[in-house]
Amino acid sequence: MSEAQITDWLASQKQAMIDLLRDVVNIDSGSYDKEGVDAVGARFERHFAEHGIPSRREANATFGDAIHAEVAKPGSNEKPVLLMGHRDTVFGKGEAGRRPFTITDGRAYGPGVADMKSGLVMNVFVATAFHKFGGNPHPIKLLITSDEEIGSPSSRPAIEREGRSARAVFNSEPGRPTGNVVTGRKGGIFMHLGITGKAAHSGANFAAGISAIGELAHKIVQIHALTDLDKGITLNVGLVSGGQSVNTTAPYAEGQIDLRYVDPADRARIMAAIEKIVATSYVPGTSATLTIKGEFVPVVQSAESKTLFENYQAAARQVGLTTLQGEFSGGCADSGFTAAVGTPTICGLGPVGGLAHTSEEYLEVDSIVPRAQALALAILRG
Repeated sequence: MSEAQITDWLASQKQAMIDLLRDVVNIDSGSYDKEGVDAVGARFERHFAEHGIPSRREANATFGDAIHAEVAKPGSNEKPVLLMGHRDTVFGKGEAGRRPFTITDGRAYGPGVADMKSGLVMNVFVATAFHKFGGNPHPIKLLITSDEEIGSPSSRPAIEREGRSARAVFNSEPGRPTGNVVTGRKGGIFMHLGITGKAAHSGANFAAGISAIGELAHKIVQIHALTDLDKGITLNVGLVSGGQSVNTTAPYAEGQIDLRYVDPADRARIMAAIEKIVATSYVPGTSATLTIKGEFVPVVQSAESKTLFENYQAAARQVGLTTLQGEFSGGCADSGFTAAVGTPTICGLGPVGGLAHTSEEYLEVDSIVPRAQALALAILRG
């Protein structure tokens, strides 16, 4: 096996990669759509079966099953390299039918085309290349998860378990629009704030009412005031609802809170401040509850992760990605879980794309092959 065999084969598979990407983009797989997410998983399982790569499912009753596959190195008891990614999207049922996979002027479009079905296709073909030609210095494991877009409530234990047992983690979230990869990310916590008040007729019996919406308004102002842009801390109440009717004081209200932070040490301080706001009744007689619905931890670059990035960067230069750098992202990802357990991790290795989570999401089609080749060379030199 030579490096050229791997990189030449990957170049020859561009259309096959596009065909697999079309298949999985054209399957709806919103995070809560277990049937759809599992259908995408089944399409990848079919690829593994066709190429003789062992795979298995880790079942989950609520969310999509985790898909595991492995390209072994015979006789090796070394820690594997982990190639990781998620197949769920933020889009609802019917989105793939409304705007199926298309390619226009060198860009591919469709729900999840960049975030991150193309990264999964890339991982699968890189693993297939090593299965076909050998030469991998370590075993290669693949993990295809199901619920990253909602904080990986079911997948986090598997991600942490596989991360702990790996020598390095490559998470193939989309490459940045700049062509860079991601070497640092914010942490994030997604929370539900529920407030109880008391209903009363807002004309005939106003004084007997206790407005949960009024209380929510006070709390939103206080929560937003915790934002500290200089430290990379942002608070956003992105969804609100409540009330019974326009002529009734609101007996209930709720808000969805998004917290992002950079420094792991800031988590406890900001959460304590939020909990104090939740416990304070600005409108007397109201009560409130706070529930964490999902959480990501930051990706903080360790010395070992920096070395891993430099090795990847050198591999990328060899295939013509000469300007590739590492950059920081305010978005969260599963790579934070593997970085937090101490495994060298880099993220954003997938094909280049942008405008994720919108109907304009796109993928640069010509980035698929060189990004796959760079990952393969990085594994060879790992």
